[in-house]
Amino acid sequence: MNAEIQQGLNSAQAAQRLAADGSNALPSAQRRTWLVILRETLREPMFLLLLVAAALYLVLGDVHEGAALLCFVFVTIGITLYQEGKTEKAMEALRDLTSPRALVLRDGQQQRIAGSDVVVGDVLILSEGDRVPADAVLFSVSELQVDESLLTGEAMPVCKTADPDTETVKIFSGTLIVRGHGMAQVIATGARSEIGRIGMALGELGSERSPLQKQTAQLVRTLAIIALCFSLLLTVIYGVLHDDWVQALLAGIALAMAMLPQEYTVVLTIFPALGAWRLSKQAVLTRKIAAIETLGATSVLCTDKTGTLTENRMTVTQLHAGNQLFPVDYFSVEKDLPENFHELVEFSILASAVDAFDPMEQAFHRLGQHFLANTEHLHNNWTLMHEYGLTAELRAMAHVWKAVDSDVHVVAAKGAPEAIIDLCHLLADEEVRITAAVNAMAANGLRVLAVARARFSGSEWPAHEHDFDFEFVGLLGLDDPLRAEIPAAVKQCYEAGIRVVMITGDYPATAHAIAQKAGLNVGDLITGVELSVLDDAQLQQRMKTVSVCARIAPEQKLRIVQALKANGDIVAMTGDGVNDAPALKAAHVGVAMGQRGTDVAREAASLVLLDDNFASIVRAVKLGRRIFDNLQKSMSYLLSVHVPIVGMALLPVLLGMPTMFFPMHIAFLELIIDPACSLAFENEEAESDIMQRPPRETHAKLFSGSRLLLSLLQGVGVLVVVMGAYLWGIKNLAEAEARAFAFVVLVIADMLLIFSHRTRQKSLWASLRSLNKMLAIVAGSTLLLLALVLYVPWLANLLRFAPLSPLLLATATGIAFIGVGWFGLVRRWQSS
Repeated sequence: MNAEIQQGLNSAQAAQRLAADGSNALPSAQRRTWLVILRETLREPMFLLLLVAAALYLVLGDVHEGAALLCFVFVTIGITLYQEGKTEKAMEALRDLTSPRALVLRDGQQQRIAGSDVVVGDVLILSEGDRVPADAVLFSVSELQVDESLLTGEAMPVCKTADPDTETVKIFSGTLIVRGHGMAQVIATGARSEIGRIGMALGELGSERSPLQKQTAQLVRTLAIIALCFSLLLTVIYGVLHDDWVQALLAGIALAMAMLPQEYTVVLTIFPALGAWRLSKQAVLTRKIAAIETLGATSVLCTDKTGTLTENRMTVTQLHAGNQLFPVDYFSVEKDLPENFHELVEFSILASAVDAFDPMEQAFHRLGQHFLANTEHLHNNWTLMHEYGLTAELRAMAHVWKAVDSDVHVVAAKGAPEAIIDLCHLLADEEVRITAAVNAMAANGLRVLAVARARFSGSEWPAHEHDFDFEFVGLLGLDDPLRAEIPAAVKQCYEAGIRVVMITGDYPATAHAIAQKAGLNVGDLITGVELSVLDDAQLQQRMKTVSVCARIAPEQKLRIVQALKANGDIVAMTGDGVNDAPALKAAHVGVAMGQRGTDVAREAASLVLLDDNFASIVRAVKLGRRIFDNLQKSMSYLLSVHVPIVGMALLPVLLGMPTMFFPMHIAFLELIIDPACSLAFENEEAESDIMQRPPRETHAKLFSGSRLLLSLLQGVGVLVVVMGAYLWGIKNLAEAEARAFAFVVLVIADMLLIFSHRTRQKSLWASLRSLNKMLAIVAGSTLLLLALVLYVPWLANLLRFAPLSPLLLATATGIAFIGVGWFGLVRRWQSS
């Protein structure tokens, strides 16, 4: 074996090859360039209407108004490109994170890297559940089976060997390790791999439409049809009444622009994408955007114990052999390991991987190095001949070793105490004694494993571990500290009306002790054995009260999820193994582990915890609630703000008054509405009581009956004061001055609507005193633009305005406050 395979590449070599060959990634059809975004934008009805209006002005010889409208088009396109570009960058970052990871050997150490960073020459360490990141040649395997259906269409896994005397055996990018483990050296990456040559792309972030997007698409279609009908009706009425069909067409276009709800689709694109980006900043990767909607509705959170509630930093703290218990002290220089415990430590190491990656096996190796270094109990020169893996039927694994100076093989096994007891065929009284010792250790929250030994002559390995004549050696108790933030996170879940259910493969007493430390309600506990004898109806009833599930097999998680769902709960489920995939897929929100999880689990999940921390799920739930809250606020604002705009585009014409709005006025208002509804509301912080509310109903609509009514009432209130201001202005002021006066009332009221909708807990006055950054920019820009169109003569002429005196300006502002401020009374009436 050459040095490159033994040590892997060094960092400098890897960086050099990455620069030369490029990223190990395939071109994605989902990436949208600026040109694609621009083309999609120009197809929007709003832009088409603006272009038609600009063309009409230019045909009529009104070059200034036509050019101004075109400027509005370019400014609006610029805002849209910024918003869509920001969204696309967020999606791109998420796609990069969702690419398969790889465990490689670099600088002589195992490192977990992004699949896109794998280069030719890298040594891959492959285990069950891994997605192969690149084409490679195998040089070490153990019972390796690979699902190559992606390439061949063949459903059956393919067995792989790595015999130096036979031809080279390859594995290919995108295929899946379904059993065993092995090592391989990369020979092709990216487009040069087999999957790259046939043009298939993997690991891209899904873009399926969520229920809210479907719901809103229907709303948009309905409103667009209504807008078209009203626009045609207004055009006909204006043309008949005034016999001016060009102005009638412009009035119709203005009304259509006022009624078109294109902001709804913008909001539903931007909020989830930027929400997913925010989640990634909190160590939660979103694989399926639709899951963000469901997060806020989660009512049951099912979580693993090891590594999620605990630190997955295991240390052996107790040993039990014979009838003696030994507390392990790593810091006492005088305290040696008694002789009768040497064999227990020796066989725990022999039953573990040589290059341990699992924290539990690493703990056994540390224990041996600390107490047994330079003794005959560590066997670095022995040869591993055969392995028996952990199975659902037997929670134990065994290694068969060949000593240097003996023809007899040594067999070491470790696993769940009940599995090892079963392997050793112990007498009843001995089994009772060992079980009592296990319970005593587990009651302290320790993870307890048992160790056994056997000897075997010959080279035909038995088919099952039960065929060996095992002797019981002893027990090891491992401490895995609870994460410091877990009790507070669990408490926050309970306050938010979310039930926490811990699901673990650990011993019941261990699970109970850890659950108590975490602050779970541990009144009811169920084991895998109990679960297996319950039918679906019985399990459904039992899961209404269970908070701890112990000794659960991975495949039993699916039944737990189905029982909870049948009870009407919205379930979030964590998992990391191959067998967890069905449960992750079945849960409303599947959460895979990013550090220790398999690629199979990641691909089945909606979310991935990059830090494997339960507290991150709770933060994700909070953010999910915040996103839905802000969506509701934004949508309510849009409904409110369109009522006075539509009303003022329609009523003056129907009442025979001078036209209030032309296309340019609507375009100006869109410059306020678009950034407000997307950027300002998306940046809004969570309400202080957001985690004290019960979970929302999953099918809760953005517009409930009361919310819809209140938004309409608020919009009607603004319409009344704006229409009143325009009526007064027409009677007492010149037409241009009256239009400017009413327009100022409308713009100030629109801005105040943002403040009114941004919080449920504060009054309008309190909301005005607290700004998020984006809202401050939107408000400041709006006031600046309003001042420019009022007091820069050529801009005022374009919008058919006349400058307002300070008294009129102050009066308009006061009227706007009245139009929005009264809504506080309606709110108080509603809450009472």
